[in-house]
Amino acid sequence: MQIARETLLRSYRAMRTIRMFEERLHVEFATGEIPGFVHLYCGEEASGVGVCANLTDNDTIASTHRGHGHCIAKGVGVAGMMAEIYGRSTGVCRGKGGSMHIADLACGMLGANGIVGGGPPLICGAALSHKTLRNGAVAVAFYGDGASNEGSTLESLNLASVWNLPAVFVVEDNGYGEATAASYACAGTQKARAAAFGMPYVECDGSDFFAVHQASAEVIAHARAGNGPAMLHVHLQRWYGHFEGDAMTYRAAGEVAEARRDHDCLKLFRERVTQAALLEDTTLDEIDAAVADEIESAVMQAKADPLPQDPDLLADVYVRY
Repeated sequence: MQIARETLLRSYRAMRTIRMFEERLHVEFATGEIPGFVHLYCGEEASGVGVCANLTDNDTIASTHRGHGHCIAKGVGVAGMMAEIYGRSTGVCRGKGGSMHIADLACGMLGANGIVGGGPPLICGAALSHKTLRNGAVAVAFYGDGASNEGSTLESLNLASVWNLPAVFVVEDNGYGEATAASYACAGTQKARAAAFGMPYVECDGSDFFAVHQASAEVIAHARAGNGPAMLHVHLQRWYGHFEGDAMTYRAAGEVAEARRDHDCLKLFRERVTQAALLEDTTLDEIDAAVADEIESAVMQAKADPLPQDPDLLADVYVRY
């Protein structure tokens, strides 16, 4: 599949933004200025970006507790996200959501979710809305290997099939549900689970943007055409712990170092596009510099922005229809 130059540039920028955003948070969280928990997406960038590159503004996604990458891939603003993570009133959710609950409905981002397996039921509702309105949109749920064992996920797979919904279920399998290996906790295979609910299944290497882009294009096209739900199984590795502060004693010696060396999706993307003369190193370097400036500005602004005040406690609690 030949991908347009503009899509390649946009995708590289999104992956680079996720990487720099997360690496900066890794540093900033250690200062104690960021409230709550932070779960970083480094190493998994090609999954969120590869999938979202095939989505439109009308399509919707639901995320996980590890949601920063999905937010950026779907178009949520970096400054608003950073302010939200710092708990500032200028955040995309006015400082009330924090890292694990960022949402921006204007971008079709239904929200990150602190509930494991919380996203799949949400996209069944969104997909039903898309089907009812006949707007040609699809709904996508990102969830991990741990969440694949949750009853909410299995019920969602069933419901999506029964109602023939335009839904795509993306299993981001990084090998661990927190500290428990997927090989220990997940019975059978994800492919067999998809088959049990009568939906197509595709799997791919999550370190390869082009593999993710092609595989997700296939399942998204299936759902968008009115053929019902599909499952995409992405194999990838996270570079940091389950949460910031996780010592990762459950991982083998050298496992993360090998992932960084041999499975860096950004490095592999750059090698692929420059060797094929699709993009130039100088152009990618310019993107790197621009993203670095954007992240720096977002952090400085977030630190300077005001915290929510007492009257903000009652705002957005009730909605009038």
